[in-house]
Amino acid sequence: MASNRPAPEAPLTPNQPGPETFGYGAFRPDEGPFEEWNPTADTVRPVRGKHRVAKQRGGLARSSTVLGVGVIAAVGAGGMASAQTGKPPVSISMPDLPSVGSIISDDEEQADEGSATPLSSIVSVATEDDTEQSATAGQALVGRIMAQAEQQQNQVETKAAEEAAAAAEKKAAAAAAEAEKEAEAKAAAAKKKAEEAAKKKAEAERLAELAKQYALPTSSYTITSTFGQAGAYWSSGYHTGLDFAAPTGTLIKAVHTGTITEAGWAGSYGYRTILTLDDGTELWFCHQSSISVSVGQQVNTGDVIGRVGATGNVTGAHLHLEVHPDGAASGIDPMAWLQSKGLNP
Repeated sequence: MASNRPAPEAPLTPNQPGPETFGYGAFRPDEGPFEEWNPTADTVRPVRGKHRVAKQRGGLARSSTVLGVGVIAAVGAGGMASAQTGKPPVSISMPDLPSVGSIISDDEEQADEGSATPLSSIVSVATEDDTEQSATAGQALVGRIMAQAEQQQNQVETKAAEEAAAAAEKKAAAAAAEAEKEAEAKAAAAKKKAEEAAKKKAEAERLAELAKQYALPTSSYTITSTFGQAGAYWSSGYHTGLDFAAPTGTLIKAVHTGTITEAGWAGSYGYRTILTLDDGTELWFCHQSSISVSVGQQVNTGDVIGRVGATGNVTGAHLHLEVHPDGAASGIDPMAWLQSKGLNP
């Protein structure tokens, strides 16, 4: 720190003691002679710049700056806390401190005008700016959170829609497969039904054609006994043929074209005629009252071969018909055989 140069001493006039007299006690003549001194502009050098306060680097100015930065940081922290917790920011009041410029009066220090601003103004401005920035940051954070939530919701809805579409597609595919299966089953059933109908039609046509070649053995009859019927009337214990009850003398006709292999008396069968067909099947006509053909004779369908009677082991007039395939001793059901030829007794 620079020191001030001492001013020149003023001469004092002898024998003129006064308040400016230096020394102790009364006037001392050995201290004179003195002359009165009046300072002028030439004798007094300006002291401007010599007595100014030295610039305090890192002193009050720096302290005020540090204090301002600390306050701003505190206010910023408070703003962030309020943005996170939702509480309003706490305002901080600072007393007005003297301006550093009021202490430093040198013109060379006018460049540091920032230090001449009261700290309360700095804190107020910083608080408002930081509060606004904190609010903006909070709004941005809320916006990001809402955007993320909306994105997650959209993802959930998209996934749910995809799952629903997949389930609907799977259900539709299952329904289509079931419908196709049902359609195939219906088509198969219709085909089978049509085939059966066609088969029945073909069989009917075949039987109709056969019916032209085959004929019932008699007319004006009644079926009285069927094949396999049990009873004491038959020596075997059951009926071996089919009985057509008709009045005596009713005509008996050849069922199909063939050759007469037997014609005459046959015991319990009475008068019997055997007609052998081309395939070897033998037809027995029994209990006749009369025979109209002879052995070896060729007959055609519908030719008269005899008449209904009651000869042999009988209880009444009727035609007893038996069918023996390939000339076998055991016969088969004449009703079924006639039906197979398109005839319905």
